[in-house]
Amino acid sequence: MLYFLENDNYKVGVDTLGAELHHFIKKDENLEFIWQADPEVWTGHAPNLFPIVGELPEQQYTFEGQTYEMKRHGFARRKEFKLVEEHHNKLVFELTEDEETLKQYPFKFRLLIAYALDWNRLEVTYLVTNTSEQALYFSIGGHPGFNVPFYEGEEYEDYFLEFEKEEMLHRYLLSDEGLQSGETELVLEQDTKLPLRSAYFYKDALVFKQLQSERVMLGSTKNARRVEVIFEGFPYLGIWGKPAHPRYVCIEPWCGIAGRVGESGDLTEKEGINQLAPEQSFARTYTITVL
Repeated sequence: MLYFLENDNYKVGVDTLGAELHHFIKKDENLEFIWQADPEVWTGHAPNLFPIVGELPEQQYTFEGQTYEMKRHGFARRKEFKLVEEHHNKLVFELTEDEETLKQYPFKFRLLIAYALDWNRLEVTYLVTNTSEQALYFSIGGHPGFNVPFYEGEEYEDYFLEFEKEEMLHRYLLSDEGLQSGETELVLEQDTKLPLRSAYFYKDALVFKQLQSERVMLGSTKNARRVEVIFEGFPYLGIWGKPAHPRYVCIEPWCGIAGRVGESGDLTEKEGINQLAPEQSFARTYTITVL
């Protein structure tokens, strides 16, 4: 079920399935910034990734000697959330463990995902609380897809990503199975602006670590419209699209990352895993602003 936030200039729509952002519309132009899930290309809009980000070796991990199976990006994006708060400018959705999740993930948890609209800015906040009697191990992240181009008559290659600071960007390459291969590739050398090229994605996502920047803008050489994503507190960033269908780009703030080729598979040793003591909480917010 879709719920909406709206002000004079913008309208936001969020579905209870996955607590997923479906719309961010500039009303006076009827301009939709979120990818509309063409089933022939990619069926997502802006999935929320929990309790893992990326792929696991053989889609499995171990915890306390037991083996569990979990698909790429975890189960939250396929679960129905409960709307627990609704205000004129804010929606809050909740997911907790159930019989199905406990088969994949032997932890009790409370996940809140909040959307707050302030004029042209949308804040997406994750709040994870450990309701278990043991330590909770998890990753979490966003996967918002943005329509490219914004306007008719423009091309995908007219667009670019502009980082807040000069970056020496090495992508961490993924294997055919979606795991970190251990290899890297330089894509930007001491500059702020990365041209958007669909050819990047023939090697899967651009995966970045240890960025100097905490914000990036998606823009065009043909118009002044910009979409800015602020990802303060997220140690990883993914950029992804379908190379054969260059019609969108995902800008993905992550607290977690795909597994590595040859890793042990122990969840507690996984790169990017977060640990929470019982009754403790973990919060992160990323922001999408239309400029």
